[in-house]
Amino acid sequence: MPWIQLAISIAAAVVLTFVVSAVVGLVFGMVAKHKEWAQSFVRRMRRPFRVTLLVVLLAIALDTSLDAVLPGGASANGWLDQLYRCAVIVVVAWFVGALAIFFEDLGLSRYRIDTPDNRVARRVRTQVLILRRLTVAVIVIIAGGSILLGFPGVEAVGASVLASAGLVSVVAGLAAQSTLANVFAGIQLAFSDAIRIDDVVVVEGYWGLIEEITLSYVVVHVWDDRRLVLPSTYFTTTPFENWTRRNSELLGAVEFDLDWNVEPGDMRAELDRILTETELWDGRTKVLQVTDATQGRVRVRVLVTAKDAGTLFDLRCLVREELITWLQRTSPQSIPRDRVQVIETRSDRPGRTRATTSSAGAGGLFSGDNADSERTALFTQAIPLPHDDAPTDRSHRPDR
Repeated sequence: MPWIQLAISIAAAVVLTFVVSAVVGLVFGMVAKHKEWAQSFVRRMRRPFRVTLLVVLLAIALDTSLDAVLPGGASANGWLDQLYRCAVIVVVAWFVGALAIFFEDLGLSRYRIDTPDNRVARRVRTQVLILRRLTVAVIVIIAGGSILLGFPGVEAVGASVLASAGLVSVVAGLAAQSTLANVFAGIQLAFSDAIRIDDVVVVEGYWGLIEEITLSYVVVHVWDDRRLVLPSTYFTTTPFENWTRRNSELLGAVEFDLDWNVEPGDMRAELDRILTETELWDGRTKVLQVTDATQGRVRVRVLVTAKDAGTLFDLRCLVREELITWLQRTSPQSIPRDRVQVIETRSDRPGRTRATTSSAGAGGLFSGDNADSERTALFTQAIPLPHDDAPTDRSHRPDR
């Protein structure tokens, strides 16, 4: 019977799938006991391999058995032929993509970023992650094109599109200008080594780590657990700070404004004690200097180094806290304070001052007691005029 033959073909495909999967799994299981990469291969490829093998064997079984079941065979049922052809393309694309990702992960496993000197590892990881996205995009595009080319009528659509390629290219170029710019900027960032995964950067006034680099944007993990998403073109057109461009070791400063009574020697000895007792300091640099002494303050600057930016921040906070505690406990005279000097002002002309004070105490010319009133009357009463019989000339006076 044709239907029995079809059922036997399908059952054989299923059984063969399980048998082959079991044999391959047994072989890689034995290898995985001694090789770590084999364990990763089994975890990554188990499901894609089984599904791909099953779909391919079912497609073969249907192709060989439908001729006897359906009149005219599979050629008379184009929709069914297109269905399992598309299914085969999809599962094969899945298998190829998983295999490519496995090899990329295998390469990344050789470069660890949890080590002190991880600049090369971060660069390789950045490039591999960009290549992974490109690989997935290429596989999806090829699989989609293969599916579309199997449908009748696509050739005509392609011919009409090619006929108007000039106009379409101009419109598409204008519409996708910013998108294409970000894509090329992402590729440039991956291979120019400007930024890498886990780099410490300062962008837009925020301090953070490069968490993800894609073809169109970059994610910065800010220190307060926020995510700053920036287009890829930002890092190719805007200046930014990269604290781990060459190495992860950094130098940091802690500054104090203290009183003139501070003793830098004792403070330097306390700094040595603090750094000796902590594991945050990498042992490269420790400096305490008086960098300024103006306007009633003495500025003391402490320079310390650490293996990376996060450790340096913790070290600076520790040094600042410990030195403040030491100043309060053993050197309170070094705590900054404001001084005010009071100066008594004396007059240069004491006589004038006394005269002014005496005059002010007397009440003035036209005010005060009765004597002032009498003086006022001298200026306000009528002035007497001389009479006619009064001698007006010295020559008319009688001789004595």
